[in-house]
Amino acid sequence: MSSEHKIIFAGPTGAGKTTAISQISEKPPVSTDVANSDLRYGKATTTVAIDFGELALDGGEKLRLYGVPGQHRFSFIWEIAARGALGVILIADNTLEDPMEELQFYLQGFDSFVQRGAAVVVVNRLETHPYPAEEDYVKMLMDRGTPLPVMACDPRKKDDVLTVLDVLLTVC
Repeated sequence: MSSEHKIIFAGPTGAGKTTAISQISEKPPVSTDVANSDLRYGKATTTVAIDFGELALDGGEKLRLYGVPGQHRFSFIWEIAARGALGVILIADNTLEDPMEELQFYLQGFDSFVQRGAAVVVVNRLETHPYPAEEDYVKMLMDRGTPLPVMACDPRKKDDVLTVLDVLLTVC
């Protein structure tokens, strides 16, 4: 097994990808955030290329953490970033009008990981937007024949993000 592993963080704009990486990276992460010109997203900055961080594991192994842009127009970057990756963390933003429909786009975009079970679905902002619930995501994934771990996570909390990584490393 390689001593370095690539992990991808994917999901819609504003879901918490950059935040999650910044919480666990042992080095200041490289961020490609720029001023946001799309007012639909209600945030000052947005990722336009790839964010990058690193995390050392016990035994000397390293995780290389890549956050890909959430805008559909940048989806061509996903394939490039995903080459050689161990797995993907798909972050759903429960504040969106239809977060499960939005998640479908990322499930399709990272289908090779989804099909081999090398993915975890994270639901962000459940504390303020409890519906759809975790169980709704589990049912949707089961109905489409892609059972994956689903868990709540606040990307601002280091322990939450580390727990998600533990789960992903377990299923990979």
